[in-house]
Formats: sequence, C-alpha cells, structure tokens
Amino acid sequence: MNACAHALRLLEQEVLGIRARLDAQLPYALQMPMVPAANISDEAMGAIERHMQAARHQLRRRIARFLGALRAAPPEPAAVARAQRRYAMLKLYFHAALTHFEIFAEVLTQRSQHGTGVWLSGLDVAARDGLLQPGVAIDLPQVICYVERGHGGAIRRARTRLPGGGANPVAVIRMPRERMVGTGLAASLFHEVGHQAAALLDLANAYRRAAANGDGQRGLRLVSGGVGATPASAVLPQVWRAWERWISEIVADLWAVSRVGITATCGLMSVVSLPRAFVLRINLDDPHPAPWIRVKLSVAMGRALYPHPQWDALEQVWERLYPRWQMSAAQRRAFAQLDKSMPAFVARLLALRAPRLGGRTLGQALRLPGRDPANLLRLWRLVRSRPHQYLADTPTLAFAVLGQARYSGLLAPDVELRTISALLQRWALAGYLPWSAGSTQLSEALNQRRQPVRMPVAANA
Repeated sequence: MNACAHALRLLEQEVLGIRARLDAQLPYALQMPMVPAANISDEAMGAIERHMQAARHQLRRRIARFLGALRAAPPEPAAVARAQRRYAMLKLYFHAALTHFEIFAEVLTQRSQHGTGVWLSGLDVAARDGLLQPGVAIDLPQVICYVERGHGGAIRRARTRLPGGGANPVAVIRMPRERMVGTGLAASLFHEVGHQAAALLDLANAYRRAAANGDGQRGLRLVSGGVGATPASAVLPQVWRAWERWISEIVADLWAVSRVGITATCGLMSVVSLPRAFVLRINLDDPHPAPWIRVKLSVAMGRALYPHPQWDALEQVWERLYPRWQMSAAQRRAFAQLDKSMPAFVARLLALRAPRLGGRTLGQALRLPGRDPANLLRLWRLVRSRPHQYLADTPTLAFAVLGQARYSGLLAPDVELRTISALLQRWALAGYLPWSAGSTQLSEALNQRRQPVRMPVAANA
C-alpha cells in the first residue's frame, strides 16, 4: 500500500471512530440520576434534547459526506491534503458538539446531589417567575440553574450563539455557591434574569438609540431631587459615555431592584465587598460599573422605584464602608462627577420608552405593585408565622418580603436559611406534585404542619 492510500485509510478510521463516539451519546434522560423534584422542567429537557439531536444529526451528515468523498478520492498527494483539511474541520465540529453536551451535562449532573438538586429546581421556578413582566407579552425561554464557586453569577442567555455554533435552547444561570442559601442569592439570581429580560425586551439597545438621538435629554425630571443634583444638560459628555458603556449591567441591576427591592442592593453590596483597590477601580473596558458607584446607583434606582428613607440610610452605610477619604484625588473627582450625574441618568433611564414596553416608560413598567418597603413589612407581619407556606406562590415577592425583613432586623439569618430552603423545596415539588407551592396539601406532604421556630420581632415592628 502506497503512502497516499495508507493516509486515506487512516483518515477513514479516525472518522469512523468519531462516528462511533457520536453514536454512543445517549439522551440525558438515560444518564442523569436524580429525584423527580430535582429535575429540570419537561419543556427545558425537551428543548435541550432537540438541540442535541439536531446537532448530532448535522454532524452525522457531515461525516457521511466526508466518507463518501474520501472513498472516492484517488490515492494522490493532492487528494490526501484535501481530505486532511476536511478532516480537521470535521474534528472541530465534533468538539463543538462535545462542548454543547458538556455545557448541559454540567448543569444536569448537579441535580443528582442530595439537597442541592432540589434547591436548583426551586431556583428554576423562581428565575422564570422573575422573567414575568406584567402587561408585556414575552415569549419566555426555559431557565435552568447550577452552582459554581466564585463571587458572582453569570448567564448563558437563551437564543444566543453557543461555542462552535448553534443557538442556545434554554437560559443557563450560574449561581455562586457562597450564596446558597439566603436572600442574598436573590440579588445574583434576578440580576442574571435581568440580562435575559433585557435581551428579550431590547432594553439596552433601546437606551443606546435614545441616547444617540438625544431623546433622553428632553422632558427629564430629577428623581432624587437631592442637593447638588446636576441637570442632564450640565452632565459632561464623558460621564454620559461611561453610563452608556455600562448600560447592560445597569439594566440588569435595575431589573433585580424592581423585583426584590432592597434585597437586590444588599446582595450587591455583599458581592462587591472586596479589597478597596477593586471597589474603587474604574475601568471603561469592563461592562460592569466600578463597584463603589454601582452600589450607589442601585440605591438611587431603588429610591426612584420605591421611595423610602431606608435608601438614604443604606447609602450612608456604603459611604462609611468605603469612605471617600480613602480615594485618590483622581478617584474622588471621577466618582464625584458620576455621583452628581446620577439623578439625571436615573431619570433618563426610567423615562425610556422601549418599543416592547407597550408605550409605557421603563419606570412605569418595572415599578411593581406592592413592592414598596412599607407594604413588604406589612406582608411580613401577616405571614411571619408560616412564611414558607404563605409566600410560596409568588417567588419574587417571597424574596422581596424576606429580604426586607432581614434588612429591617426582623428575620434572623438562621431562620432565613431554613425558610428559603423550605421555599425552594416547595417550588421544586410544585412542579412535580398536583398541588400549588402554597397549598395546605403540600404542607401535609412535607410534614410541615407544626409551627416553625418563633422569629425575632424588632421593638419598632
């Protein structure tokens, strides 16, 4: 056998090996052991399996075409070189298929971990609830969550391009393990949900278009009305450019605040509580605002959506944690410009009329009824005997109430952990059993008929 024929035969054997390994991939449903309550939704699993089946089918067709051309190729150097080039590309397609498999396998494998799998299933339900926007018809994607070490979360949005090609069939949210489990996880969860919602509603691009057209300069009113607030016309162009550079992360933060109120801001403070050098660093190449100003912006957005003195108090706390006297002169100047422009920027942002909001401004759309601090505390007093049952039917409201109670000193951290664990379990089970998450039947099934441990009540409650 001459060298060219030998080379073609070796390439054929390699491709047949790829096909054999591809055929050995079984559906996830045959590989992932987990209790039923920990499973992802049938819709999400179906979307993933259809995506993987389509990818395997396309790769098999490429393999068949390659083998047909290879077997018809003459044993000549030029034919061998062409075959090698096609084989190299075929390997890349195969590795892309493996990458897609591993992306979802990593998520699904965690569902078999005792306790963690059920928590993640509950987070899936909470995330989907966080995507709902009253008065706006959105084709909601399925959402699945997993945990990983690290400080912050991340999302691989649905319908975005996967590595190697193809559209992601579901939204995949990575949660930091350190946040499991407490109200702080709501800040990370609904921030990532906010990225998906902003993409569905095209909010960041709508802001950029409005800013480019100068629409945001007209008809603005200052939301905070604080002393020293700067009118939009007086804000330096480079300051507006900085806000625009960070707009995708800002909109996600706004979405989180709109869902869970001060819970989002307190959770953000926890995430970005890092050494001073990181908190005070301004980097316009980073899509995230500098942590110091990002927390203050979260406070400003919360103040605008749900006015209450607590926002001023929380802002003072943040200023004490990272005081300005620790900044360099350049940092003080930069943060002062951003801080003074913040009321005008928040006003511009909330006055945005994105086409997909049905004629309402962003502030009108995201200001959810019943999420103001006074009402959240009133709800807490009503449900504090059994919050894991009475709040179970509305996940975002549950996190908002619990986070507000925690901030107000009415909910101890250990009770918070037990309550949220019970809520996550209920949300997971409600997708499997024929009862709603807040039903008495589910309480009986979980043997939760006894009163929970008495919770502390502040003197001013």
